[in-house]
Formats: sequence, structure tokens, C-alpha cells
Amino acid sequence: MPSPFRKDQLSPAMQERYGFGKGHTTRNVVVIGVISVFAAILAFVVVSLAQNNIQFRLLAWNDLPPDRVDITFEVRKPEDLAVVCVIRAQDRNRIDLGYQEVAIPPGSAYQQITYRLRTLAPAFTAELLTCVAQGEVTRVPGPQFPAGVAPPAQPWTN
Repeated sequence: MPSPFRKDQLSPAMQERYGFGKGHTTRNVVVIGVISVFAAILAFVVVSLAQNNIQFRLLAWNDLPPDRVDITFEVRKPEDLAVVCVIRAQDRNRIDLGYQEVAIPPGSAYQQITYRLRTLAPAFTAELLTCVAQGEVTRVPGPQFPAGVAPPAQPWTN
């Protein structure tokens, strides 16, 4: 509720007592700081989403034979972009049984790929870790085979 008095009607002591002479600098600085932080976070999210123009999704996997996993995944990307996707198969203890970087050449904006990944034993799970533009760092863990175990040669063939 606004005051019924104007600032010039009050003595200096009354102005100070009721807050007429105070500036609201602390409140203004806090509000400006909160708005700035929110704007910076919003800008970061927008830039991050705009840069990631590669979308990928694991569709299915099948481990019928004990020495391979058929991994089916889709990639949506710009037509002129070459992409590298990283797939792996693991056992119940999360030890790698098969690991491969799959190169996808430029071409269609949507591609559905089925890759036959050779494994050391029957797989418990299969994963599509990431897809990045060719030449970029994948930023996923490398193969995690037990010490002394060589990764199986890829791809699987009869």
C-alpha cells in the first residue's frame, strides 16, 4: 500500500525510518544477477541443442547365435555428413564381448543400419553408445575387454 505522504513532507528521521531515502540497490543487483544467470543457462541450452544435429536410437538387437549380436539402429543426420557410431555388446558382469565403431557414409538423411557384431560369448546386452560426425571425438569409454583378451575381429561373417 503506498504511503499517503510524499517524501518532501517528512523529516529526514522519518524518511529514514520508513525507507523513503533508501535505494534498493541490493535487491536490484540480485534480480539482475538472477536474470543474467537464467539468460546464460538458456543460451547454453539453445546452442547445445542447435549444434547436435545428429540423432540416433537403438531399435533392436538379437543374439540368436552365440558368437554374434545383430544390432539395428537408426541415424538422422544432414545428408552430406559422414557419421561414426559406437556399438558394443556386454555380458552380465558388464564386460565387453564385442565393440565396434561403425562408419556411416554421407547419403540419406535417415538411415537404418543392421550391424552383425562378432562377440566372444552370448551377449546379455547390446548398446548404441553414440553417433558423432566423422573426425570428432566420440567421448565414450573405449573397449573394456578383460586383460589378455583380444577383441574379436569385426564384422561377423560366416
